Amino acid sequence: MGIETPRITTQTLSILSVFLTRPDEEIAGADVARKTGLKSGTLYPALFRLERAKWLQSKWEDGVPAELGRPRRRMYLLTPKGEEQARSVCVKVSEMIGGVAWQKA
Repeated sequence: MGIETPRITTQTLSILSVFLTRPDEEIAGADVARKTGLKSGTLYPALFRLERAKWLQSKWEDGVPAELGRPRRRMYLLTPKGEEQARSVCVKVSEMIGGVAWQKA
């Protein structure tokens, strides 16, 4: 079975927009949740789908919970493929929205 393209929903677009604002930085899932307003039951399955499609990669942050004063966080990073695909999807969605608006005018 090949790597599938993730389902592009409004929630996925919202998640991708967070990563596209800082494509070279690791972002914690909790920070993505805070920026998008998505609940964990929506957010984490979407992050998993993006990771399975190789658009994101993830790892546990370095550090010992006792020293961090909190549990370690899962950090996500946009892959080069993910950045390319996310930008392409955003352009297509923008064109579709513009096309719909133009056709109605």
